Amino acid sequence: MKQITENQPIGVFDSGYGGLTILREIVQKLPQYDYVYLGDNARTPYGTRSFETVYQYTLECVKLLFDRGCRLVIVACNTASAKALRNIQQLDLPHIAPGLDGPARRVLGVIRPTTEVIGNYSETGEVGILATRGTVSSESYLVEIEKFFPDVRVYQEACPMWVPLIENGEYDSPGADYFVKQHLARIMAQSPNIDTLLLACTHYPLLIDKIRQYVPKTITILSQGRIVANSLANYLHRHPELESQISQCGNRQFLTTDSADDFDRQATVFYGEAVQSVYCSPEVHVR
Repeated sequence: MKQITENQPIGVFDSGYGGLTILREIVQKLPQYDYVYLGDNARTPYGTRSFETVYQYTLECVKLLFDRGCRLVIVACNTASAKALRNIQQLDLPHIAPGLDGPARRVLGVIRPTTEVIGNYSETGEVGILATRGTVSSESYLVEIEKFFPDVRVYQEACPMWVPLIENGEYDSPGADYFVKQHLARIMAQSPNIDTLLLACTHYPLLIDKIRQYVPKTITILSQGRIVANSLANYLHRHPELESQISQCGNRQFLTTDSADDFDRQATVFYGEAVQSVYCSPEVHVR
């Protein structure tokens, strides 16, 4: 059942905790707005799931955030951005959020803002993408970077163990070193000229200190939080008709589709401060 609310916050959605690293940067950049964060923790991870499943889960969570009054939703999950965002924008929004001049509500992702600027960070024109299997197999970064920087060469490496390590609190343990070194060695072996590495999963910033230990200091390591925050600020500036509808009371609300207690314990690591979440269901059965 839809909730009636006067608040019209910005929604931030992720399959789990990783999107909190994006929200943290957005709040630092734009603290005046209201935000609702939704973690689909009951069905994480998305990275190994099919396109159809990720699309269905993402659409359900977007609808939940719309029901909570969100005018704008940020899909702060690379896998969901890669596998679901375009269909939602092109096929679903005209029906679930119709407006006079296009959809009345908007859904944005994290891949487009990143690919719009990534070439600016590389002097050699060769960048590496570290991501989940789902993001790598979608080839979304290859396609999008080609649009903005056709001369940039892109190399990809799937890192399937990194998210489980992080979510089990092992991101700073000696046991994580093996998997970090393994995948960094693989991507750097693809080309000696890679000078920029993108952490194309919102969990991966928690590994950034370890990553820096195993690559040359000349390598630029990019996480997406600040990039997405700057892009959102620019988007709101360019769309004042939408920006004027977003409530500005500085409120933060955190939702999870799994245990609120578990979410609160883990979220502190990703968000940088304690949170108090509420359990909710997007009116679906967990598979």
